[in-house]
Amino acid sequence: MIRLLATFLCLLASPLAAQCRQALALGLDVSGSVDSREYRLQLDGLASALRRPEVAQLILSNPATFVRLAIFEWSETGHQRVLLDWTDLRRADDLQRIGQRLNATKRSAAPQGTAVGSAMLTGADLLASQTDCWRRTLDLSGDGKHNLGPHPRDVKKALQNQGITINGLVIGADDPATGDVRYVQVGELSAYYQAWVILGPDAFVEVALGFEAYEDAMTRKLIRELEGLELSTAPVHSVDIADLVRPIPFDPAQ
Repeated sequence: MIRLLATFLCLLASPLAAQCRQALALGLDVSGSVDSREYRLQLDGLASALRRPEVAQLILSNPATFVRLAIFEWSETGHQRVLLDWTDLRRADDLQRIGQRLNATKRSAAPQGTAVGSAMLTGADLLASQTDCWRRTLDLSGDGKHNLGPHPRDVKKALQNQGITINGLVIGADDPATGDVRYVQVGELSAYYQAWVILGPDAFVEVALGFEAYEDAMTRKLIRELEGLELSTAPVHSVDIADLVRPIPFDPAQ
């Protein structure tokens, strides 16, 4: 009996008994407003954020409860490209390989439109297969509002009872013709994502003032999500939108 009990305990402690604590789907905006340089900053920024020691430590903190990651690009309705299918993150080598893969990824031809609602549905479809994970989260990065496809407002209502969380990372980008308008743009887009995109009791919006700041914003967002699950009482390390922009009225008709 003692031998059988010892064998049972060994099985529980083995990798076979490991459980997925979080399924994390990352959706990256590659619509027409994102040029080749910004595309590179986005992918390389994500690769670097995953390699950051503070992020890697949280991801790999407990071998018995691992994080599962998927990454996709989105633009118009019907244009979503999976860059990384669901992958268990168990060792530092896993993060290095994913980073190298992102660094080596070349941009494909993408339509000009921005279908935020369709991107939400794509992320939800990916997460639907991960019911064995304790938490399922979609992270949607974007630098603009939707201009075709289903409205995010309607998609959010449809996903209310799916048991998923949707967080946003909004990017303020300059228009060379009008000068630096990032503070205005990120304020409007943050309000838009707050109203129509993010979903779940702990959902939040992170901000990046330009694609150059994407790596740092992604790092803050990953830390907040991973700390929220690992240590529910841990302090949140994220930029307060109010510290970056003044409140901007949001037009619900948009």
